[in-house]
Amino acid sequence: MRLSVVIPAFNEERLLPATLRAVDDSLAPVHAAGWSSEVIVTDNTSTDGAARVASEAGARVVSEPVNMIARARNAGAAAATGDWLGFVDADSSPSPGLMAAMLRSIQSGRCYAGGSTVRLDGGGWAAGAVAAGWNLVRRVTRLPAGSFYFVDATVFRDVGGFPAELYAAEEIELSRRLRRSPLARGRRRVILGSHPLVTSARKVSLYGPGELLGFSLRALLRPRATLQRRESCAIWYDGRR
Repeated sequence: MRLSVVIPAFNEERLLPATLRAVDDSLAPVHAAGWSSEVIVTDNTSTDGAARVASEAGARVVSEPVNMIARARNAGAAAATGDWLGFVDADSSPSPGLMAAMLRSIQSGRCYAGGSTVRLDGGGWAAGAVAAGWNLVRRVTRLPAGSFYFVDATVFRDVGGFPAELYAAEEIELSRRLRRSPLARGRRRVILGSHPLVTSARKVSLYGPGELLGFSLRALLRPRATLQRRESCAIWYDGRR
């Protein structure tokens, strides 16, 4: 068996090295179980040294010329050779414990996809509150966050991957499509909670409550009109780092 870890990167030269080190360390239990692995970084129109950093760290680098998270993840998945795909954001650090828990879920035979709870690195009480709310929603809905998303590669390809028409919340639509695939029948999605993914709190720090709440309300009230427009999803695409 083989696991392909896909990391989309848009101007992530600063945080990507730590992510790649964490991913490399986290793969120890995967290799101990006899699996092989590969790490693929999708350079998504970066103007900094993200691609160079990834290559120097030993990752395979592919390019996606359209600046869009869904397309970047799909480009990495298209190059992947694994039986399972693991998507990790460039500002996140999975642990060996999280990967081991993922592996146990896969080996149970009862899982076709999953994710994890998150812990925001920094950001104070506001970040803690955001993470607590986020984790509650994910546990109740069993909808994995895009920052850590693993999926059976055959089921992923059966539904066509992440929806390329959405600039944000693409992982939610993917989960809906995966659930309808006949290849997922008899299995379930899981949210792993024993080893939360550590991810950057920079959105909480860089954007005020008004901006974050405003986006959330627009996405709830007019989801398609909001999520299909790059301008409406600026907190992912305006380049603030």
